[in-house]
Amino acid sequence: MKNYYGIHSKRSLPKISSKTLQKHVQSLVKQAGKNSNKLKKIYLFLDEFIRYNELEIAGDAIELLTKLNYDVQVFQTLESGRSFISKGFLEEAKQLANDNINYLKDKISEETPLLGIEPSAILTFRDEYIKLANNPSEAQNVANHTYLIEEFIQKEIQLGNITPGQFTKAPMTIKFHGHCHQKALSNQLSSFSVLNLPENYTVTIIPSGCCGMAGSFGFEKEHYEISMQVGEQTL
Repeated sequence: MKNYYGIHSKRSLPKISSKTLQKHVQSLVKQAGKNSNKLKKIYLFLDEFIRYNELEIAGDAIELLTKLNYDVQVFQTLESGRSFISKGFLEEAKQLANDNINYLKDKISEETPLLGIEPSAILTFRDEYIKLANNPSEAQNVANHTYLIEEFIQKEIQLGNITPGQFTKAPMTIKFHGHCHQKALSNQLSSFSVLNLPENYTVTIIPSGCCGMAGSFGFEKEHYEISMQVGEQTL
């Protein structure tokens, strides 16, 4: 299979989640409890990478946000279009951007923000969609209320809605590697700030550059060696 798709033999293929998204999310939401005094409603965008490869991260995000007293509504069908954009299929990306903006324009606001987990996916709403959309003003309005999950949590910490007392006091040392899209279109400090909130957590940002993968780039036979060099340049 690797040879057929041009993937280097030393690369491990991403694993497909054994659970279906619908059943997984329904179970998580059911377990979340029925506290009616929620701080606010938030829409969580489970992108195509989370849905098929990293469902456990979706579960952790839903559990965290729910325990922090937010009403989590999950988008299960949207696709970001990041893969189309990365490979130059801009007409397909444009259609997807317009479909998503039309779907979200009446749902997303300051009171009901859109949150995402994977930076390269959710940040398309703040960057490429504004350039691709037929209605840039509608795209901009959605973009204005779109956040990485850690950006949102940092904002809520500053408002006093989230406090250290809601987290464990157990000590932990964390070394954080920032995502390239996060560095370019957001910042690493939101992650650093949020991870430092628990009283006994010690967080260090690794002085690293690109991991070398760049989507499918690092999987491809012809790019494997340079991707490894890029990833190891600083580390």
